[in-house]
Amino acid sequence: MPIHYYIYQACVLFSIGVAGVLTRRNAIIIFMCIELMLNSVNLLLVAFSKLHYARAVAAGAAPTTGTEAQLFVFFIMVVAAAEVSVGLAIIVMMYRNVHNVDINFLNRLKH
Repeated sequence: MPIHYYIYQACVLFSIGVAGVLTRRNAIIIFMCIELMLNSVNLLLVAFSKLHYARAVAAGAAPTTGTEAQLFVFFIMVVAAAEVSVGLAIIVMMYRNVHNVDINFLNRLKH
């Protein structure tokens, strides 16, 4: 499959994630949109890694060429899992105290 299909797919996913972060007020939906953006970056990293590997094999290079991006994908997944666990803990504590998960409601708590 050509690389531009992966690029278009990742751009669409990232755009949906950005639109969700900018327009939604629910904290859980915002975290889901951030995860969508991280997964679109993962898709691009794996697609370019596959492309780089195919070109390296055609040129006769080492078979481990192009695997660095896939290692970055695992690091991004670990960071995303940590972000979700901390974010959901904050949301649960916010719901226990305020009985609401609306992000705009937190701005009113400053005063």
